[in-house]
Amino acid sequence: MKIEIDSNSGFCFGVVNAIEKAEIELEHSDTLYCLGDIVHNASEVERLRKKGLETITHSDLEHLKNARVLLRAHGEPPATYSTAERNNITVVDATCPVVLQLQRRIKQAYDSHKEMVKEGKLEIMPLILIYGKEGHAEVNGLVGQTDGEAVVIQSADDLESIDLSRDILLYSQTTKSLDGFRHLVEEIKKKKCSGNFEYFDTICRQVANRLTKLKEFARSHDAIIFVSGAKSSNGKVLFEECHKINPNSYLVRDMEDLDTDKLKDKQSVGICGATSTPRWLMTEIAEKIADEFRK
Repeated sequence: MKIEIDSNSGFCFGVVNAIEKAEIELEHSDTLYCLGDIVHNASEVERLRKKGLETITHSDLEHLKNARVLLRAHGEPPATYSTAERNNITVVDATCPVVLQLQRRIKQAYDSHKEMVKEGKLEIMPLILIYGKEGHAEVNGLVGQTDGEAVVIQSADDLESIDLSRDILLYSQTTKSLDGFRHLVEEIKKKKCSGNFEYFDTICRQVANRLTKLKEFARSHDAIIFVSGAKSSNGKVLFEECHKINPNSYLVRDMEDLDTDKLKDKQSVGICGATSTPRWLMTEIAEKIADEFRK
């Protein structure tokens, strides 16, 4: 059996950066707090927990004092930084540069338009739409740049309940589908009959470009083992696309989910994963499959 690990799968730059920062901090300290799971992969979270990385919630942060807290790649709203300053917390900021740039862009647009309304140059604020997953950590951070005024839209179906008569500024969560964003743009154009409509493709190309390569990889093997944590939005999207190309695609979280019986008659097996899937986990699964079929 030929077993291949997809060279394009695994941590994106933002996640690599966050994990490296955590490991550097833990070399000099027994405990480092992380606001939310550092990555949507339980196996990697557990590996870092054993090194001293303790995951906390926003509620925990309110009561934490005089500590060091890592902000993961997803980014945080301004309120989180205010809480940290108030509680004498040292922030280790691992916000992905792509996300950070988007946060600044949205905040600048919001602040400038708010000032124009104040000066009487505009009658009403434009509607700021963010194409993304409601409640996702990155999206919460983006909405926070607008004092909570931005509206999150998950699909074109959501347009039915939104007033599109005023000016619109549309942005996207960095990990959303390019096709989905383009479809949303076209639907807004069809429905909008007044006001200006500006849209900004803010999708990370390192993530977006994986889809084309993943489809090629899925097509080149008899079966696919897709490794992804249950919380990964990116993993769910990529697996669905993978399964469309290759029906013999199986989603596993870790070694315990692996069912090698499904691979018995396969000559070629590909191992791939989400942007939150650690390389070491894909390697372990590949080795497990190889050991099983050496017997």
